[in-house]
Amino acid sequence: MNVRVVVANESAALFYDLEDPARGLQLAGKISDPRARLHDRELVSDRPGRRPDHGPVQSGRRGASPHHATGGEHDAHQHEIETFARQLVEELEKARLAGRFERWVIMAGPKFLGMLRTALPASLKATLVAEVPKDLVNHPLHAISDHLPQPLSKLQQSG
Repeated sequence: MNVRVVVANESAALFYDLEDPARGLQLAGKISDPRARLHDRELVSDRPGRRPDHGPVQSGRRGASPHHATGGEHDAHQHEIETFARQLVEELEKARLAGRFERWVIMAGPKFLGMLRTALPASLKATLVAEVPKDLVNHPLHAISDHLPQPLSKLQQSG
């Protein structure tokens, strides 16, 4: 049984396959979204508008009215991260349907892990064997192996 280990953060994902525990994890692919690394100010070309506040004037000057910013409800950076989470789930579903893995493990930071959970279809949830709430994308392979929740041979046999 082939186990896929997905190591992801908000802008990159690495896919490792484990077919033989003696060989260890083998890199099977990766995807990234460079836009997810950008700040809002780099994603949006214009500042949110301003509108008058209809409260009482505090300054005592005629015609002077307080203003406040609008548009805070749309966060471009957050949108990019959510888009990347959906893209990652689509890639996983394609690989599952192609028979590249039967079981899988996800390693991602807690916030991104939560986004992935909400994007997962039932078919992928059914094959998920473990979640590790850590961002290990920039860690060496041995660190990723060390953070697997149980011996790799047991992951292959679970079912």
